[in-house]
Amino acid sequence: MSLRDRGKIKWHGAFFMPEHIAMLRGVTTDYYKLEKPILDEYQIQEFESKICLAMEFAFLLQITIWDDGFNKEYTGLAHRLDAINKIIYLELNTPEACLMKMLFADIVKVEVIER
Repeated sequence: MSLRDRGKIKWHGAFFMPEHIAMLRGVTTDYYKLEKPILDEYQIQEFESKICLAMEFAFLLQITIWDDGFNKEYTGLAHRLDAINKIIYLELNTPEACLMKMLFADIVKVEVIER
């Protein structure tokens, strides 16, 4: 006499409700989040000088932004620097060439890419 078994199907439906799956996804994203690094005056001054250098000689910038626990990298030309509101306008190096606005307080790393 053979036993007819459903395998993993019998366990999947009973324990995984939509709320449970959403909670598990939230736990995994929280696990990989990073704390925002604390920058000192010298690092901030170095970022400012690199941005000004890239604006003067039209070099590409690679800027890393801290966004809600994750680091995002953007590459492009520094279009404008708003010193009053502390905002950098970066013309992204993509086919669309869109203009991105980013806060100076969210910057984690700046690198100049010389052509």
